[in-house]
Amino acid sequence: MNGRETLDSIREINLSYIMLAQRMLREDRAIGMFRLGLSAELADLLAGLTLAQIVKLAASDHLLCFFRFNDHTMLSALTRPAGHADIALTHTAILLAGQPAEQFA
Repeated sequence: MNGRETLDSIREINLSYIMLAQRMLREDRAIGMFRLGLSAELADLLAGLTLAQIVKLAASDHLLCFFRFNDHTMLSALTRPAGHADIALTHTAILLAGQPAEQFA
């Protein structure tokens, strides 16, 4: 994959992420904020973007989404064999709930 293909992929991911985030926030704001790890201010901003703003933001050469599972405990909880899937999902939700929401800089 060359540099141009990588940038095109990033832009596609950005567009998909923004559209998914907006849909999640419209369907259930609180759950959307939790699953996306967003503050109320950032959720308001994302939900209120116009189509032109979405296209401009998605065109960035930086990924807009981030990998939230940045600690070993959380990632290993998700990748463990599904012996007790109910408990694993609950444990993961508890770990995610302890993470701070993203804020404006």
